[in-house]
Amino acid sequence: MESPGMKTLLEQLLTDVRAKLKHSLLSFNDSQELVAALTNTVTNTLQSGLTRHSQATLVVSGGSTPIPLFNALAECNLNWANVSVTLADERWVDEHHADSNAQLVKKHLLQKKASTAKFYGLKTPPVDADSGLDSCSKILKQLPQPFDVVILGMGNDGHTASLFPNTPTLQEGLNPTTPKLCLSCQPITAPHQRITLTYPVLAYAKLVILHIVGEDKLLTLQQALAAENQADMPIRAFLQDPSINFVVYWSP
Repeated sequence: MESPGMKTLLEQLLTDVRAKLKHSLLSFNDSQELVAALTNTVTNTLQSGLTRHSQATLVVSGGSTPIPLFNALAECNLNWANVSVTLADERWVDEHHADSNAQLVKKHLLQKKASTAKFYGLKTPPVDADSGLDSCSKILKQLPQPFDVVILGMGNDGHTASLFPNTPTLQEGLNPTTPKLCLSCQPITAPHQRITLTYPVLAYAKLVILHIVGEDKLLTLQQALAAENQADMPIRAFLQDPSINFVVYWSP
């Protein structure tokens, strides 16, 4: 249970972040409350796409944070057969590997009512991520853009998707006019080669959500808002762009 002093510090932190943020930040009492609200937002946005275009695309991220959201979405009434699901990034590992984002999505999201959604994985047969770029681009070209919903996470180093700080491909990955849909990446601080969608593919979706949980992520967000160098904290590219429809969902 939080002490009154801790709660006051969190409130001060939230106030500071909101004052500097160019976008909306929605805060919730706990993760369960956040997941309920975010599930509603995602399904409503996907339904809007289905109503207007008879199809919709959802882009998700890996990690432990989105698992409760995936489980909740799998229970939702939606014409999932007309929803395409892909990843913001993927580790260049086989799907049966414990670190595969595709495995995570298939285990938690593409279940129950959502089992009929079409999944477009990014990992292809080539031996490394560089060699897989062409095949990955062909997969992404099958999906209409802009995407309807993109859900991103954020590491304590300020990376999002696999746009990691100070990596050789980061400058092009964050270029808002790059024609490339995806790039390879070898993080300095994390294992496995990666493939990541580029900034314009992610940022210019109809709705981009940053889903973060915990005081540490709020502190990281505060740090990202305190300076401008995108190479040090790639999430800054999204935070600094007032033209995108970007919303932060946070809970303790």
